[in-house]
Amino acid sequence: MVFALEEHRLDESAEKARYDLHTNSPDDKGYRKYLMMVLDPVVARVQKDACGLDFGSGPGPTLSLMFEEAGYKMKIYDHFYARDEEALKQKYDFITSTEVIEHLYDPKMVMDNLWGMLKEKGLLTFLTQVYPDVDAFEKWYYKNDLTHVCFFSLETMHYLEKKWQAKLEIIGKDLFLFRRV
Repeated sequence: MVFALEEHRLDESAEKARYDLHTNSPDDKGYRKYLMMVLDPVVARVQKDACGLDFGSGPGPTLSLMFEEAGYKMKIYDHFYARDEEALKQKYDFITSTEVIEHLYDPKMVMDNLWGMLKEKGLLTFLTQVYPDVDAFEKWYYKNDLTHVCFFSLETMHYLEKKWQAKLEIIGKDLFLFRRV
């Protein structure tokens, strides 16, 4: 993993102000199409009566709504927009985290907590970009977002697979599905 130095992190109000600029909305057809890359693989892998959590749902929860439209029970949690601590005390059949883990100041703690919130055979999904090789990192646009403070590699994902004794599926280059076995 690569971490941004603490002195380069935004304070909480500046971080939230940056997120407030996001225009993600359930009414945005393009955004819904983008989220299908998470929805479709999860729906193909969980039971119809499954209950899920969208962790990091943002100011306009959309993925959770799309799951509800497909017949799933959903909860949401977001540090800034839906801070429902009760949602973090439950067990889930699946948890989605779309473009969130790169914002975490303590990814180990948060990701381990999410893993612990899964029921038997549960599915934990992360959508994030993995960093390129060292030579390309300097020009990589993803690191330029000041709210992105940690960057994952494929090796990190395989480390988590071993640590959690999970089954990892990688879909495309950015979607990581961890299954409890």
